[in-house]
Amino acid sequence: MVKHGQVYNKQTHNASLTVVNMHRKSLQFCRICPLKKIYDCANLYTDLKSCIQVEKNKYKLNLKEIKFKGGNKIMDIRYSANQRDVKRYTTQELRDEFLIQNLYAANEVVAVYSHVDRMVTLGCMPTTETVSIDKGIDCWKNFGTHYFLERREIGIFNIGGSGRIVADGQEFQMGYKDCLYITKGTKEVYFSSDDASAPAKFYMVSAPAHTSYTTTYIPIAKAAKRPCGASETANKRVINQFIHPDVLKTCQLSMGMTVLEEGSVWNTMPSHTHERRMEVYMYFEVPGDNVVFHMMGEPTETRHIVMKNEEAVISPSWSIHSGAGTSNYTFIWAMGGENMEFDDMDTMMPNQMK
Repeated sequence: MVKHGQVYNKQTHNASLTVVNMHRKSLQFCRICPLKKIYDCANLYTDLKSCIQVEKNKYKLNLKEIKFKGGNKIMDIRYSANQRDVKRYTTQELRDEFLIQNLYAANEVVAVYSHVDRMVTLGCMPTTETVSIDKGIDCWKNFGTHYFLERREIGIFNIGGSGRIVADGQEFQMGYKDCLYITKGTKEVYFSSDDASAPAKFYMVSAPAHTSYTTTYIPIAKAAKRPCGASETANKRVINQFIHPDVLKTCQLSMGMTVLEEGSVWNTMPSHTHERRMEVYMYFEVPGDNVVFHMMGEPTETRHIVMKNEEAVISPSWSIHSGAGTSNYTFIWAMGGENMEFDDMDTMMPNQMK
């Protein structure tokens, strides 16, 4: 769970502390000096401005005195949680531990590092700039490497407007729902959008890698498709396998996209666990004010997290992962761990769960 840092300001200490505490999910790290200048803010000026506007009349904070200093952000690091502790978590503790929000900020890279199989979940929404994959990330401090993909591989989906990715000089045009796998050892990766008013949204998951394969572009049309489920059980869907042994070679990363048909709301039912792999789900195409009730926990100690559009959730190996929405939706799944066997799972029938 990200800490909001420390607040230093004798005159407005209580006001500043209140603002940061109320909005600490938006602010990864802040320090407020006696001049009320805020340094090292992980989010955009507009986000912080909106936070402070909520309280400015009450505490008389002066927005004109707020300035930002660029530099590396403090990466959001999530440590491993065991099933014995999780069964005692409050709703907010569950969300703080496993839910990933606010992945897309203009011209920024948002990254969440999970100690579960050392997976990193990232989001990038370039608008008016070309953005490097390591923008704001201290690779040596966070990974002990000289560049982001020195000892990692990554899978990238575009869930926004059309855009481009340049990987070590090789350019890839990315349409909606297209995927790109970038191999270990790629030194430079840059993101851009074709139209700043309809920006690309690059969703990414990265896993440790021991060798290099081939950077590969996989459009949605070339994904391996596995229809499953039925309308009668409200889980008719198509599993699109992109980064998968049937499509290309990777070290351990597997990624795909599951699209639910209209009238179907359940994903991954019956539920299952992957004792040998973790998984990250990212839900999108969740219309309007609809939500997804994401199921997690041990099969006999189930919990849920209410999720909105374009939010992700970390699923440890011991936890089930399935969900039901108030509408149909799409989600991207990413796995890493001991093997890459898609059917290596322990299924739990609904009437056996608690």
